[in-house]
Parts: sequence; C-alpha cells; structure tokens
Amino acid sequence: MRLLVLSDIHANAPALEAVLADAAGRGYDRAVMLGDALGYGAHPAEVLARLRDLGATCIRGNHEQMGLDLVARGGGWLPGSGGVVGAALEWQFAQLGADDLAWVASWPDGVEDREVGARFRHGTPLSLDTYTDSVTVARDAFAGWGGHLAFVGHTHIPGVYAALNAPVGEWVKFQGLGAGGTFPLPPGVRAICNPGSVGQPRDGDPRASYALFDTGRQTFEVIRVAYPVEAAQTAILDAGLPPVLAARLALGR
Repeated sequence: MRLLVLSDIHANAPALEAVLADAAGRGYDRAVMLGDALGYGAHPAEVLARLRDLGATCIRGNHEQMGLDLVARGGGWLPGSGGVVGAALEWQFAQLGADDLAWVASWPDGVEDREVGARFRHGTPLSLDTYTDSVTVARDAFAGWGGHLAFVGHTHIPGVYAALNAPVGEWVKFQGLGAGGTFPLPPGVRAICNPGSVGQPRDGDPRASYALFDTGRQTFEVIRVAYPVEAAQTAILDAGLPPVLAARLALGR
C-alpha cells in the first residue's frame, strides 16, 4: 500500500491542490492528515472539503485544538494570548458551518493504524503539541513509546528520526529531507517520520512538502511541489488577516 502523508496544510488551498495533483500522478491508496489543516490561511472550508473528498484519516493538531477551545469559550482570547494565530483561528472558525465544526471536533488526538503498522499523531508519538525537533526529544519519545513507526508533523520540517540498537545503547540520528528524497527503513529500525508542511514550510523553501510511504518497500519519500504562492497571499490579504501571514509564505518561514 502507498500512503499519502499530509500535515500542516494551514488552510492553504492552492498548496493542497498542487500537492494532490502531484500525488495523483505518482499514485497512492490512502491518505492521512497529521493535524493543523486549519490555522493561518484563508481557505478553511475549502481545505476541509478536499480532505472529506479524499476520505483522509484526520488527526487533531494544536490549531484545531485551539480553535475548538475558542468555540467552547464562546469566542475571545485571554488578553495578549491571541496574536496572529488567534486572529486567523477566530476568523476561520467563524467561516465554518456546524457540520465542519462537528467533523473537526471528531478528529482524534492520535491513531494506531494496524494496516500501516504505525502511530499517527501531530507532535510526537506521545504528544499533540510537543515538537519533535531534536535528537534529544526524539530519544525521549522512543524511550516512552514502544512502537516502531510513527508519523508526525508540527515542526514543518521534513525528515526522519531513526533509532537502532547498538553495542553502546540505542543510537538515534536525524535525516533531513528538505530537498526531498527517500529514506528506506531498514529491518529493526524504529522511526519517527515527518512529511513537512503542505501549506506553510519553515525550512527556507516555499514549496509545499508532503510524503508517500510504501508499506511493502518500507520507504518514506518526501516530495516538494511548487504552487501559486501569490494566490494564497492574495486570499489572506483579501480576508483581512494579518499581512505577516501572507509575507512569510514567499520566504518559507
């Protein structure tokens, strides 16, 4: 089976459409979205509609959690706590209908997928909102989690943390895949794989990032795709969202 792995779309429909067009040409059987479909961008309803069309397995991210908490409070952020993140979420959740809100609320904080043989979660195998952004964090995650394969997002940086037993103890390394590329999972390896961000890359490359995982070959391939950044920027500005959210898309930051 070939699994389409998406994360951190952040309501960027032009980026998502470019990724789906590219992935269709390569072929896949199922799709998973690892959280943060919402936040920052100007196309929340459009992104949710495409994920529904895909029949994607959707995992809750920290932006979904913050938005749902906002709805539960009846709106409004604590003084000084909203910022540009809060401005985008407040606008986005006001655009969503009851069906969309109920669907997002149904997204679990993590899934154990027996068909793939993997855990899906947003931050680490153990957390929704902790960043798997260092060997130290990855080593702690491997120590607290007994599985062999996890897919996470949240950092917006594509790559793989891999752990193998060695004579001196467990050996953990990071393989960055910012330029794209394939990481083959050798027998016995434990891995935490991140596909990068579809809608808001943060590695200095503005191209959308996604991954394909082949369960038979045990390969994790990251693909970078150019998309019409200007269209996403214009939509953000037309919606009256903070201009910094548009500017950063061209920088990949």
